[in-house]
Amino acid sequence: MKLQPDRSDVQTITALGADWIAVQADRISHSVVIGSRGQRIAWPCQRFEDLGAEHFAQLAELDCEVVIFGSGPKLRFPQAAWLRPLIAKRIGVETMDTAAACRTYNILAQEGRDVVVALLLEPAQ
Repeated sequence: MKLQPDRSDVQTITALGADWIAVQADRISHSVVIGSRGQRIAWPCQRFEDLGAEHFAQLAELDCEVVIFGSGPKLRFPQAAWLRPLIAKRIGVETMDTAAACRTYNILAQEGRDVVVALLLEPAQ
C-alpha cells in the first residue's frame, strides 16, 4: 500500500521571520488575519500597545470556530474586556506567540477546522 500525505486547498503559512510571514508564495510584513476559509485581511495594528477592543470585535465578525491570537515574538495576553465579542458568540480564543500561532493554525486548518489566526507582526527594531 502506498501512503500519500493528505492534501488540502486551505491557505497555509509556509515560512516566518522576525517581522514577516509567508502564505504560500506571498510574503506579508504587516499584521494580518488569515482564515481557513480563504480570508486574508490586513489587521490595522503595528505594536501590541496599538491593540484595543475594536481589533477583537473585528475577529468576532468572522464567525469562526476558534481564533488564535499571535501576540508577536513573546507571549502577551489581551485584556479580558477585549475578548467579550468573541465570548458572546461562543468563539474559542487561544493566545500564543506568533511562531506558535502559525504552527497551530496550520495544523487546525489542515484538519478542516474553521479557524482564524490574527498575527501581530511588529516592525523590526
